[in-house]
Amino acid sequence: MLGIPALEFRFRGKSRLLLDIYYCFIEQGSAALHPTQIAKHTGISFAEVARRLEATPELFVKLPTRAGDVTRYRITSSTSARSAQEVEALVQQNVQRESLLFYSLAAMVFLTLIIVVMTIAPNV
Repeated sequence: MLGIPALEFRFRGKSRLLLDIYYCFIEQGSAALHPTQIAKHTGISFAEVARRLEATPELFVKLPTRAGDVTRYRITSSTSARSAQEVEALVQQNVQRESLLFYSLAAMVFLTLIIVVMTIAPNV
């Protein structure tokens, strides 16, 4: 969103995708999966899967590759040590934080506009 890092939400509006990808790793039982494998299993587009895996290092980590090897991802150690309910709670907590940030930024813009209008209105 606008290319501004503070306005690029990694969890807000994407919690279902992230949890689908997480459950794909759990169901497959594989230590490492390629984004194509995840896309086929979940039905999410390859590009979206690749973006979500890259954007959320709290949940997924990119494995080092050798020359000619394909890029694979796995669940982070801290995520794999948690239960499914704890991972869902973590994702929801991050969604709430990003929502709070979004609403606070919207409120700041709105209040700034009110201040501008209040400064200009008496002179008109």
